[in-house]
Amino acid sequence: MQKKINILIATAIATLLALIGIQAYLVYNTYELKKDAFLKETKKSIGRIDDESERVVTTNEIWAQEFMELLWQYRFENLSKERFVEGLTKNTDSLTGSYNRLYKEELKKTDLGYDIKFKKNIYSIIILDSVANDTMFPFGDRKRLFMLGEDFDEDQGYDVSQARWQTDYTKVVDGEEKTVEFRVVTRDRMNISDWKRIVLSRMAILLTGSVLLLLFVVGLFYYSIKNLIKQKKVADIKTDFINNITHELKTPLATLGIASKSLHKREIQESPEAFKNTLGILDRQNTRLQKLIDQVMTNSLGSEDLVLHKEQVIDDAYFNNLLDDFSLSVQSKNLTIDRHIESEEVVLRLDTFLFTTALFNILENAVKYGKESLVLTFTTRLRNNHYEIVIADNGIGINEKHLKYVFDKFFRVESGDVHNVKGLGLGLYYTKQVVDAHKGSIELESELGKGSKFSITIPVN
Repeated sequence: MQKKINILIATAIATLLALIGIQAYLVYNTYELKKDAFLKETKKSIGRIDDESERVVTTNEIWAQEFMELLWQYRFENLSKERFVEGLTKNTDSLTGSYNRLYKEELKKTDLGYDIKFKKNIYSIIILDSVANDTMFPFGDRKRLFMLGEDFDEDQGYDVSQARWQTDYTKVVDGEEKTVEFRVVTRDRMNISDWKRIVLSRMAILLTGSVLLLLFVVGLFYYSIKNLIKQKKVADIKTDFINNITHELKTPLATLGIASKSLHKREIQESPEAFKNTLGILDRQNTRLQKLIDQVMTNSLGSEDLVLHKEQVIDDAYFNNLLDDFSLSVQSKNLTIDRHIESEEVVLRLDTFLFTTALFNILENAVKYGKESLVLTFTTRLRNNHYEIVIADNGIGINEKHLKYVFDKFFRVESGDVHNVKGLGLGLYYTKQVVDAHKGSIELESELGKGSKFSITIPVN
């Protein structure tokens, strides 16, 4: 059974993890789609500015005119590549300020709601010649020349568009017309500040719903598994209880059977003494059965079902009498009870029958689960209108993992139908119900091999 439950739990966990994985995958795909849609929307707005704004187009044309002039000088006036790049840089510096200002003004008109940096780069410049082309600037190995806009790290940007344009530039010098033909590859790139936050904000409803749904599923899973384990534990406890009560009933029933059969024998019937002894056996076993049934019926009541018949008792006399009666009932030579009763006389209002039974349950458990030489310490004290009763022993103790279950109905530390100590697992449950009915509290401290300590606190009227 335990193996089946473990398999069921493992399968449920695997299924939950699979569902979480699928949900995460779908959310990630949605994120990518939202991101692509956001970038396309931004690229479209930027492209419209670059193509339709007259002032921006004019600035681009001014830059292109100066670029072609430098290119013509390189081709026909022996301008070096270094001087070419230097002149291009100066041209860029002189136009960038006005270009950025114009661009931001146009960007505000689009009302996108977020900041964008935009720039143009040159990745390749090739002068075309019928004999041999002259590659002034190579394309491919991440080298680039900054044209216009706001420069930023390439890794932090996204491509808006790429242009490959081929044209020529002609000038007449000393009556001679000279033409330079060239091909240029450029890329427009953009950088959007805090774009992740913008995309995630557009997914806020989806993300919130996914998180809430995930929490609900995990909570439902946890609740189901917890209930499953609880029901399994309850089933085990009930099975254990049935086995224990069956074991407890077998002995008196078997004795009753033997005794009743004996009464049919002539030698028993003809012997008054033997007949009387057999009837005594029947009476004792009948009483034992009755007590077992009463224990199950009475000890199963909750604190709210107990009807208290309180009476006033003096603490010193009550507890000393109780301990004296317990010592006589145990009749063990290896039991020592150390008494430390509150020195000040305190009047308590108790249902003496129920409260005595509750304390006897603790004391009897200490003897049942005690060592060969058992020492019980019974201490009482008055604290702030509350009366405290502490019962400590040097017995075998209880494992820490079982402490929170000892007051549960039918719970026993040992499981199965074989026990070193007889019992139904109702004694401490009953004790807690009696203490609760007196508006008190009970706590247990224990350590394996070192003993246990019960602390009961009840109000003093």
